[in-house]
This record gives sequence, C-alpha cells and structure tokens, in this order.
Amino acid sequence: MTHHKVFWDDLARDLESPEFLRDYVVESMRIATVDSIVNAIDDAREAAGLTKAELARAIQKEPATIRRLLSSDNSNPTLGTLAEVAAALGLRITVEPLPKSERKQITQSLLEGRSADPKRLAQHLDGLRTPKAELPA
Repeated sequence: MTHHKVFWDDLARDLESPEFLRDYVVESMRIATVDSIVNAIDDAREAAGLTKAELARAIQKEPATIRRLLSSDNSNPTLGTLAEVAAALGLRITVEPLPKSERKQITQSLLEGRSADPKRLAQHLDGLRTPKAELPA
C-alpha cells in the first residue's frame, strides 16, 4: 500500500465527519477562489507592463500591500482590496455558478453534511487547489 493511497483513504474517512467535511470543503473552495483571482490579477498586471509598486501607487497603497497580495502563499485579501486592484487593471470581480457536476458535489456536501463519495470529493477539491501548471500531464 502506497503512502499516497493511505493519505486519500484517511482523508476520505475524515470527510465522513460532517463538521470536518464542511470545514474542508469551505477552506478548499476559499483557497481555490482566492488563488484564481490573485493569479488573474497578477497576469493582468504583467500584461499591462506594471510593476507591483506602480500598481500600488495607482490604488494609493503601500507597495508591500501588493507584494503580499501577489506573492504570499497564505494571502487572505478582502473583497474590497481585490475589487480595487482589479479595477485599476481594467478588471471586475464577478460571481459565477459552479459547473453542474461541481455544484452537485460541492453544494450538496455542504447542505447535507455528507458526501456520497468522500474520496472523490477530496481528490476533486485537491485538483481545484493545485495550479494547472503543477498538475501532472
């Protein structure tokens, strides 16, 4: 038995707890959402040819604010900050529905406090949190 399989089996067992399941799903979705927005903002900044310091000046913030936003592994920006930075780059933050297959898996797990297939849910959430460039081919 590989360590990888043991990890997924243990996580699937943990996800049988409604409280753990909720926390894991919510945190996984938060991380995936923030990462996606921050990466899009940084891509737009680079495409505009702006440095982090120039972007900070555009929104009248300290350069460290933008450096933390775009470089920190545990960034937890406010929606207001994201909207302000996005606007300076000609972007808008929007909300979109999850694809139908994801909606059933994510939303149903949160509403019911259980998952029909905890291991599959865990692997799906892990895929959302893993940047596409790091996924194995």
